[in-house]
Amino acid sequence: MSAPRMNARRFDAGRAAYLTLNGAILTFLLAPLAIVAVFALNPTPYISFPPVGVTTRWFEKFFATDDFMRSLWLSLRVAAMVLVLSTTIGAMCALALARGRLPGARVLTAFFMSPLMLPAILTGLALFQVLLLSGVGRPVWGLVLGHTLVAVPYVLRTTLAVLANFDTKVEEAAASLGASPMRVFFEVTLPLIRPGVIAGGIFAFIVSFDQFPISLFLVLPKGETLPVVLFNYMKFDLDGAIAAASMVSILMALSVVLLLERVIGLKAYVKL
Repeated sequence: MSAPRMNARRFDAGRAAYLTLNGAILTFLLAPLAIVAVFALNPTPYISFPPVGVTTRWFEKFFATDDFMRSLWLSLRVAAMVLVLSTTIGAMCALALARGRLPGARVLTAFFMSPLMLPAILTGLALFQVLLLSGVGRPVWGLVLGHTLVAVPYVLRTTLAVLANFDTKVEEAAASLGASPMRVFFEVTLPLIRPGVIAGGIFAFIVSFDQFPISLFLVLPKGETLPVVLFNYMKFDLDGAIAAASMVSILMALSVVLLLERVIGLKAYVKL
């Protein structure tokens, strides 16, 4: 047997350790999802392993409960509005910071990213005090603004990542051929930065839909978002309906990722 063939079959301890470590990390990350799935499909109102059977009763209870459905639709509406607002604001801020030659651009970038550095519960408490002291109360648009505050940094970051590798010569070529600044933006700039904007917008939607600390301070009775309703439900009861609601949220997040793959491709998404 030749030496190269022996080297090819030699056990690579480093690669084996690398694969083992990655497998352990994936198991650690996916194990909670598997437990939730088992709990959601288990007939008993408590976690048991191995499962004693398969049932959809908890999903039926989730979709038949008015509080769950009302909170689900409210969360979806708020997340949709946050998606539009955060995408628009984040993309505009990113363009201004990357192209505007503003003094102190780095300081401004850090300022816009600061909501991610503060505990969300403190942000929610601060917004709650501002709305009450101003006499506004706790309207739905206040909840939307609170979610937008923590969602904008995601859009800003992904859009700035695309603009960092943006070739401005393409815009200059379009302008030299007679295109107006507005036409250059909509037909050249916007299509090229679209992957970053879409990725940030999807992040914003997920962050808003799953947002709990800020929502806890800004919702009203009978007007809670789904995370708040689930939190209140667990204080008095704990059955498979909680797991069913969690599975619905997980499936929605998975659908968003598949949509991302459909629109811009996961490879483009990873590069951000």
